[in-house]
Amino acid sequence: MADAVLSGARSPDLDQEKISIRFLQAKCANADDLRWCNGLILGTPENFGYMSGALKDFFDRTFYSVEGQIQGLPWCLFVKAGNDGSGAVSSIERIVKGYAFRQVCEPVIVKGEVKDTDLQRCKDLGMAFAAGMEAGIY
Repeated sequence: MADAVLSGARSPDLDQEKISIRFLQAKCANADDLRWCNGLILGTPENFGYMSGALKDFFDRTFYSVEGQIQGLPWCLFVKAGNDGSGAVSSIERIVKGYAFRQVCEPVIVKGEVKDTDLQRCKDLGMAFAAGMEAGIY
C-alpha cells in the first residue's frame, strides 16, 4: 500500500521538480524530517484496533521537539485494517490534533485482503496529495 501511495505521489502527470519526497519508515523518521516537510502522508497497519507501535513511537519521539513549529502541516492517512480501522484512525487523528496538523484528505482504509482496487485508491491518495502540494492548495 505504501508503494502505491508513493507511486501516486511520483506520478509523471505532476511536475516532480516542484515535489521533494522522503519515503521513510516510522522508526527511521525524526523531528528533522517533520521540520523539513511541507506535508505528510502517514500509513500504518491496524494492530489490536490501534496504530502500529512504530508510528506511536514516532509521535512520542518527535512531539516535544517540534511543538509549536509545524502547525497547519497538511497530512493524510492510509490504514491496513484487521478490524474496521476506526481505532487506528481515531487514535492518529487525536494525536495529530496536538501537533495542530491539518487533515486534507479522507483516510484510505483497507479491510482484509489488499485488492487491486485498494492499491488504486492508495495511488490516488498519493497523487491527490502531491497534486495539492504542487498546486499550493495545501
